[in-house]
Amino acid sequence: MKLLRVILMLGAAALLAATMRADEAVWLTDYQAAANQAAAEGKPLLLDFTGSDWCPWCIKLDKDVYSQPKFVTYARQHLVLVKIDFPRQTPLSAAEKRQNRDLAKKYGVRGYPTSIVLDPQGNKLGEHVGYMRGGPDAYIAWLQSLSK
Repeated sequence: MKLLRVILMLGAAALLAATMRADEAVWLTDYQAAANQAAAEGKPLLLDFTGSDWCPWCIKLDKDVYSQPKFVTYARQHLVLVKIDFPRQTPLSAAEKRQNRDLAKKYGVRGYPTSIVLDPQGNKLGEHVGYMRGGPDAYIAWLQSLSK
């Protein structure tokens, strides 16, 4: 049953990836599905705690790093991306709000943006609070430093 769940999840992720533009990163919002995918693929998770529709530094991080082709290429090969959003205008389901609140509490998130990297087993590798200057090169260098 567990194998079937993983296969279905990977199929859904592949379908989602196929419908996305080639120059966009695929951000999951279901933490458990992302954790299962990370474990199955042996990839770290990047949790992006964000206020996507109101936080200026979050919006800048998305524009300057997450949407850049160099980061998108790196992320597709090396990461499972999870957006943990706290929007003010965009509605979220009650389950997603609860999940996001619980994850923020679990990891002690107090400001946005906060990036947390977990290994495929869910152990915390690193955290960065705030905007990181230097574009995708600096961000990728930080991510790579966590795996050493």
